[in-house]
Amino acid sequence: MMKFVLALVFMVPLSFMKSSFWLNQYIYLMVTFLYCFMFSFNYEVEYISYFLGCDLLSFMMVLLSFWICSLMIMASYKIFILGYYYNIFLFVMITLLMSLYLTFSSLNMFIFYVFFEVSLIPTLILIVGWGYQPERLQAGVYLLFYTMFASLPMMISIFYYYKISSSLDFFFVSDFDSSIYMYMCMNMVFFIKVPMYFVHLWLPKAHVEAPVAGSMILAGVMLKLGGYGLLRFMNLFLSLGLKVNFVFVVISMVGGIFVSLICLRQIDIKSLIAYSSVSHMGLVLGGIMTLNYWGMCGSLVMMIAHGLCSSGLFCLANIIYERTTSRSFFLNKGLINLMPIMALWWFLFSCCNMAAPPSLNLLGEIMLINSLVSWSNWIMVSLMFLSFFSAAYSLYLYSYTQHGKMNSGIYSFSGGSVREYLLLLLHWLPLNFLILKSEFMVLWV
Repeated sequence: MMKFVLALVFMVPLSFMKSSFWLNQYIYLMVTFLYCFMFSFNYEVEYISYFLGCDLLSFMMVLLSFWICSLMIMASYKIFILGYYYNIFLFVMITLLMSLYLTFSSLNMFIFYVFFEVSLIPTLILIVGWGYQPERLQAGVYLLFYTMFASLPMMISIFYYYKISSSLDFFFVSDFDSSIYMYMCMNMVFFIKVPMYFVHLWLPKAHVEAPVAGSMILAGVMLKLGGYGLLRFMNLFLSLGLKVNFVFVVISMVGGIFVSLICLRQIDIKSLIAYSSVSHMGLVLGGIMTLNYWGMCGSLVMMIAHGLCSSGLFCLANIIYERTTSRSFFLNKGLINLMPIMALWWFLFSCCNMAAPPSLNLLGEIMLINSLVSWSNWIMVSLMFLSFFSAAYSLYLYSYTQHGKMNSGIYSFSGGSVREYLLLLLHWLPLNFLILKSEFMVLWV
């Protein structure tokens, strides 16, 4: 595992080389390919070196991080063309990728915590440095304070757990007689990161103000830190979780319905996609909180599916924004006339967003619905609304942007560039073909 850390460290000088923008991406893709050989088929943690190791959960999350980061470079071509400090941009990205890699492959609670928090800094720099509007400062403050609010209690609770158990290795993590205070202190940071309804307000702000690379990494990987952390730490609170988890399942389900209704009233394309992330990740949170096998496996599948689908939708929103300089639904109508081929990609990603077959989203939703319905029959009511509104806002997103009378201010016709279609294809292919090897998703629990 350490060999990849060294590979990423030695990529730092490469980001400062003149005109090495595409070379960076080739090397990211090469590292992704090499990492595929680390695939772990077993239940156990493998490839242990120093404080790092890899099981199937870690492997999938790290692979997602590498993949999304390589696509971020492809999406951020405008930064390179206009010379917006692209060397510093590449450096921030490699720093972010290093922190994500070390977070996901860490075997120690405290090292996990350190790099979990470190990943916040490059994200903040991305939003404040390359964001679009002055409101990005407010978005950065929201992101920082929401995350930092729950960080100190988590650190103290990790120290307290070390005092009790004399070990911080995930391998030795087991259920202990904990209090509700310990439960909240340890998990609140993950609830904010997922984000759970009630502590989700930072997400729409951060997404809307972030550049396309910031939105991609936020939707694709940063939200998954919350789900990953809960999957790792929930072993500490099994007996307590049986008593209190129902609260968070209810919040996730009801909050998901509210957020879906909010999606139907959005006038900003990126804002709608951001709110849909809250709805989908609420389903993941509910699945984890049921503490059963289907929930754990389904949440892993759903996190990977959402990472690819949401990132692809943000790329599409950016492709429109670069041409029309607006994210408003009212100004971006009738785009099927402007970019007919791009309308197909809007359709494909909207279908994935509403969990149509053969996307990985469908498999994730089926597994999570199994998990939640087996936990309580009453959940069926909220799931019914959640699935319906999910389809409703995905259709709203597609039909409102692609159909209708085109804005009179837009005259130029554009077929889109090869780079953009390749970018979308590299999101869509794994999203729809990973389902062919879905049996591996149930190996890690």
